[in-house]
Amino acid sequence: MTYDDPEHLHAYMTECAAEAARVARGVPADRLGEPTHCPDWDVRALVNHWVLYTSHGLEHRALRKQLPEELSARDFTADPDWPAAYAAQLDRAVAAWADPAVWEGEVDLGMAKMPAVQIASMVIKEMAVHGWDVATATGQEYRVSDDAARFVLHVVEEHGALYRQYDGFADPVPVPDDAPVFDRALASSGRDPQLARA
Repeated sequence: MTYDDPEHLHAYMTECAAEAARVARGVPADRLGEPTHCPDWDVRALVNHWVLYTSHGLEHRALRKQLPEELSARDFTADPDWPAAYAAQLDRAVAAWADPAVWEGEVDLGMAKMPAVQIASMVIKEMAVHGWDVATATGQEYRVSDDAARFVLHVVEEHGALYRQYDGFADPVPVPDDAPVFDRALASSGRDPQLARA
């Protein structure tokens, strides 16, 4: 299995975007103010972070544009139809990455530059891991194929130290060696997969 082939990565992006849109549609409006397992984030804050970086951020990276401050400060959930808007923005972002040329070269993040493949990989991971966060916080199931889960595990393990440096991940959670691959990805990112079964 290769982890830098744009064709495979775009397939994982498409899959995780579709699942993110499905989970978003299942978020009850009356639970946006409830706490989550993510420290200091209620459901609204978690959703806003998820929407910003996995849809708007993903498209802007493809277009080699900086995220406007207005988007970074927006409460996407203030719009009652935010799940539909998020799904449409995910479609635009995934379409922007359909061009093979977009995967070439680097993306300027403002404070640093990173290879486009690496940026896309990290955002796919965000789609899946934060998709699970939102699903778990709102009583839903997050579903991902084994192939996509293996990719997410690879990204989590490759960039885990960086995320922990900026408090993006907690310490790994122990799970059995024969645990499902997505459970291992979650655990490696500092999440307890058992929360989804509580």
